[in-house]
Amino acid sequence: MEIDATSMPQGAASPAPSHDAATEDRIFRRLALQILPILMFAYITSYIDRVNVSFAKLQMAQQLGFSDAVFGFGAGIFFLGYVVFEVPSNMILQRVGARRWITRIILSWGIVSGLTAFVSTPMQFYVMRCLLGVAEAGFIPAIVFYIGQSFPRNRRARILSMFYAALALAGLIGSPLTGFIMQYFDGLMQLPGWKWIFIVEALPAFLAAVYTWRGLDDDVTKSPRYSESDRAFMSRVLAEDRAVTAESNHKGLFSSALVWAFCLIYFLDVFGIYGYTFWAPTMIKSMGISGDFAIGALAALPNAVAVVVMVMFGRSADRRGERRLHVAALLLMGAVGLSLSVLWHDNLWLGMIALCIANAGLLSFPPLFWSMPTAVLGQAAAAVGIAWISAFGNLGGFFGPYVVGFLKQASGGMTLPIFSMVGCLALGIVLTMSLPKRLVNR
Repeated sequence: MEIDATSMPQGAASPAPSHDAATEDRIFRRLALQILPILMFAYITSYIDRVNVSFAKLQMAQQLGFSDAVFGFGAGIFFLGYVVFEVPSNMILQRVGARRWITRIILSWGIVSGLTAFVSTPMQFYVMRCLLGVAEAGFIPAIVFYIGQSFPRNRRARILSMFYAALALAGLIGSPLTGFIMQYFDGLMQLPGWKWIFIVEALPAFLAAVYTWRGLDDDVTKSPRYSESDRAFMSRVLAEDRAVTAESNHKGLFSSALVWAFCLIYFLDVFGIYGYTFWAPTMIKSMGISGDFAIGALAALPNAVAVVVMVMFGRSADRRGERRLHVAALLLMGAVGLSLSVLWHDNLWLGMIALCIANAGLLSFPPLFWSMPTAVLGQAAAAVGIAWISAFGNLGGFFGPYVVGFLKQASGGMTLPIFSMVGCLALGIVLTMSLPKRLVNR
């Protein structure tokens, strides 16, 4: 049974392309090589600054006396600040331009992340985490919107998958780096290792801001980096692409069953992503691993697997023209991996295999997911629609860590928290398969 999508106006039939495929490949490959390294570097710094608290917790909890519930609430409250300011952020982006606004976002989170080193009470922890969410609000919707406006839809799953590979690369780089800093910087200048995590890992954000300011263009079809003929070609290709996208207005977004389905599906996966991510170091430590650097090195393995799976699924979805089944398969992978992590908890390497499966499914979901709403939403509603779906979905980033922390403290173990995530992913599979494939697969 499909979700009723009648409230979303239907797009026109796809016009025959009026351009040369080889020229299209050349221009959009060059565009990808220009902007993806910039966006990926920014996302790597953003994600490390967002989740390094999961490693800091290994020392903070003891030194500051934070319980699992306090930590879970503090980790998740980031998303409350993020959600409240997400839609306004993307509305401002449309007025001031992507280059200026994304640069501002990056500078803001770098400053706040560094200042988190100076918290000493639960309330200070909550405030700084909430401010970090406010600072970073709108970053991912801005990138999704920017990619959606810069590439035709038959390339977006691949482009988004390559961009979201930064999510896994952040874990691959950040996990051992964070473990190294916490273990070997501990006591330097009489500061504990967890403080050094926030200080050192805030610094790349300032480099990312400079890189973004110098490397992005607000509108790629007006970029001086391309010849006049190439700019005209991009304009024509993107105009033809937008002609087949359903048009909708802002008011229609909030009464559309399809948009609300997107919101809920994204919420369920984000619940799983951050329920897992913020507690992964604790889960690995419970398997009998000691030493912060060793925990960080092992935490990097699932992210290495996720990079491969993410790129493979993105290419497969574009090649087959099938997004819905790919998204459902990734949700299933996440649910199976988490379930196996409970069954194999007492065996380190089997447990790590389970976490690799789970993490690959969870982290590979977002790029394929975003290729569905960008195929449905018209240009007029895209910025607000993407921001609204992201804002609602990121509430899962608050509830995931908090529910996991609460259930862990109440039950004394990770089994109940893990199966709460599995239940969310199972519901996500059902909702995904109820989406109208005639819309989300085009």
